Amino acid sequence: MKKVLLLALISIVSICFTGTSFAAKKKGYAEGTAGAGSITGVVSLKGKPMAPIMEDLSKGKNVEFCSTHPDAKDGVRPRHKVVAAGGKLQDAVVFIEVIDGGKPWGDLGKAAYDFEKCDIKQKMLAVRKPTKAESKDKKSDVLIVTNQDAEILHNPHGYSVAGANRKTLFNKPLPSQGDIAYVTKNIKRLKQKKDKHFFLQCDQHNFMEADARIVWNPYYAITGADGAFKIDGVPAGKYKVTAWQPYVGESSQEVTVAAGAAKADFTLTAK
Repeated sequence: MKKVLLLALISIVSICFTGTSFAAKKKGYAEGTAGAGSITGVVSLKGKPMAPIMEDLSKGKNVEFCSTHPDAKDGVRPRHKVVAAGGKLQDAVVFIEVIDGGKPWGDLGKAAYDFEKCDIKQKMLAVRKPTKAESKDKKSDVLIVTNQDAEILHNPHGYSVAGANRKTLFNKPLPSQGDIAYVTKNIKRLKQKKDKHFFLQCDQHNFMEADARIVWNPYYAITGADGAFKIDGVPAGKYKVTAWQPYVGESSQEVTVAAGAAKADFTLTAK
């Protein structure tokens, strides 16, 4: 009898702990109502940006066509991984690290890349993990790549990058102009603790490159040529805000937001 009672007690305790575990399980970002605050600032670069890579197009495929790129001269095209003018860093992603909920995603976190003139038109975007419904939708536009070049085969290859490690997410040939790679389902396995940097490259023309920050809430912005950014609709509170550029690094600070604009400037150091 005592043994039966002991087993019953153990079962009850186990159920209680299991229930507590489920209740305490952290949930993802919850869409709701936008806040009245915002975060504005400028991201600066300390030091000189890395020199452009001078790409000799004669060593690759489709030489004649690729040489029509507007930046190409005598078969050579400069590729810039870090762009800064007057010390202001372009294409840095500034984002709130953790926030429970707020404004709806809308079109934020969707990434659409165009392969055009043997280049990728969008150099820096942000992309999110799709919902289950979006993952099952064959035409979901959370992440798409379009071939805009006539009679040129492109092969977009997407990776999650962590240091020197690359994890393939998709590899889709686009043989004709207007072909679209709907690859939303390929990023459904992204993990918040592991995946931060999305890198896109063409396997046919490996000098075609672009990047994105993998984001977990819609509170982010990408700096323009003046290094400026604005994140709007932020609920009142204290947040860890990070400025990130994949070939420079990142910097974080705590920002207090109330109604109106909170100021947050960042400085990243050139490598």
